[in-house]
Order: sequence, then C-alpha cells, then structure tokens
Amino acid sequence: MSEEPASVIQLLRRQKPKLIEILSADADFVLQHADARALLSPRSYQQVKHCRTPGEKVTDLLDHIIQRSPESAQGLLDLLKEPDLQKAFPMLYFVKDLDVHTHSPEKEVTSIKRKEVSKELEVIPAKKICSSDSSLVTEKQLMSVARSIGRSWREIGRRVLNISSVKLEQIEEDHSLHVERVFAMLRYWRKLQRDKATAAHLHSLLSQGDEALLPEDIDFLINSD
Repeated sequence: MSEEPASVIQLLRRQKPKLIEILSADADFVLQHADARALLSPRSYQQVKHCRTPGEKVTDLLDHIIQRSPESAQGLLDLLKEPDLQKAFPMLYFVKDLDVHTHSPEKEVTSIKRKEVSKELEVIPAKKICSSDSSLVTEKQLMSVARSIGRSWREIGRRVLNISSVKLEQIEEDHSLHVERVFAMLRYWRKLQRDKATAAHLHSLLSQGDEALLPEDIDFLINSD
C-alpha cells in the first residue's frame, strides 16, 4: 500500500508544467480553494499568497502541497477533479482521467530498466561521463529539467552545480518567474562547463545525493538518442 501515496506525488510532479500553465489563469482562486481544504499550512499559505506573479504563486502552491505529505497530494488531486475547479479551468478535464492505481506490466519493466541505468551511472566515475561522446545538453532539455525542479533550486545550484550564492541571488533578481530562474541557473551551469555540459553529465549530477530528482523527471537526458 505504500506505493500508492508515492504514486500520487509522482503523478502530480509529472503534470506540474501543464498544471502551472492552466492554473496561472486564476492563481488566487486555486489558492483559496486549497486553503479551504487545509491542504497547506498557515505559514505556507502566507508564503504563497505573497508571491508576485500568478505563475510563481501556482508553482509554490503545488510544491508546498506535494512536499507536505502524500495525504495533501491526494487532496490536491481530488480538488482538481471538483466541479468548481473543472468549471473554472476547462483545460483541467484531463485530470479526471488520471488514475494513480493503474499498474501496467510495461510501465513496471520500464521503471526497472531506468533504475538499472541509474545504478550503472552511479558506478561510472564523473570524469568518464564528462569525457564521453554524449552530446551537449540542449536548451529544450534544460527547460524540461527546469520545470521539474521545485523550491530547492538554490540548494541544487549551490551543492550540486557548484554555483555561487552571489550568482544565484543575481539570477533571482533578474527573473520573476520560478521556472525562468531555474532555467537561467541551468544555462549558467552549461556556460561554465562548456564542452563538459553533456546531458549525461547533468543527469549524473541530478540523480545523486540529497537533492536528487526523480528518475521520471530526468531520465530523458540519457534516453533521448
């Protein structure tokens, strides 16, 4: 049974880019409904409420709820299926068809293969990955990664990508939207790495340590041949 809560969280994280785009049309409406269901703490509510732009507000709202608990994540999924939300955001129709309990053998095999690839990458030294013939990471790939990184983007920048706090503060000041900040951070990393900024290298960095991203969010970096 422990797989079900985790699958709810993974499901919502995979749908984050689409949800941000749709819900940003009326971020305050979503926030009030989420607060009415106690899906986020009072402190988190205040933090989200004071976000400057709708896109940033929805991004933080989703991150707070998803990271709070599996129960909160399930509550969010249930909220998105409610008639009031469906009426306010017609493009949310796809949420009603999402089923976290669906288990297909094909998906299980794919998941196992991805885990095996991740383990192999952990064994390969970083220098070997960097010096391989992997192609340099593209703008499109960086944007896809940026959409998968939540509120811990600064920690990832400092601890994983070795970007200075001063540079991260500058990026935060230059960009108002969350995804734009993360994208700018990743582009700066690529600039620093030059010919070592391969998709495989970025995947290796983001799949290890406390700040590791979910395999589902970054495995496209090594499976895009």
